[in-house]
Amino acid sequence: MPTRLPPVTRNLLIANVAVFLLQWLLPDLLDRCALWPLDSGYFGAWQIVTNAFMHANWEHLLFNMFALYMFGGAIETALGSRHFTVYYFVCLAVASVLQLLVLRYFLHDALTPTVGASGAIFGLLLAFGMLFPHEKLMLVLLPVPLPAWLFVGGYAAVELFSGVTGLMPGVAHFAHLGGMLGGWLLIQYWRGRLPVKPRRLLR
Repeated sequence: MPTRLPPVTRNLLIANVAVFLLQWLLPDLLDRCALWPLDSGYFGAWQIVTNAFMHANWEHLLFNMFALYMFGGAIETALGSRHFTVYYFVCLAVASVLQLLVLRYFLHDALTPTVGASGAIFGLLLAFGMLFPHEKLMLVLLPVPLPAWLFVGGYAAVELFSGVTGLMPGVAHFAHLGGMLGGWLLIQYWRGRLPVKPRRLLR
């Protein structure tokens, strides 16, 4: 990871903290910008993006921002700032859409809004596993270094299991998986491995 954060990662950190502070000053902001289920009567298309800048509490914000700090700089340096920006927002948008679909068709539009940058953060984790597969990562509770590809694959499997079984209710597991799915598709596209080819290939 570079010693100095590149601009987009730094600006995303600032934006997330600033919006969180605004939530305290403008109590209605969370209700308007959180991601509400499609048939809730509160859904707005802008929420697909804005929910990723909302956070439930300080702990939620700090966890996501720490992950953005840890992975964002390395990925932005590898992709370039423009591609990194596209990547981040594609991940958060696909995370939101998948969460909406799961709420609509499987959880019957439970009146629970979704907030947090976690979908985009899981997309960054996926990118780290794909771009730096042999780098070592560790879980805090399991201090055993694992190659990034195994760490990311294991994390995705845990998220899928938790989402299907209802383990850890209140956590948007399918938004996390949606962020990873969006990231995987975009990297595969940039690498020229999808039917539609990009102008410039990513290694």
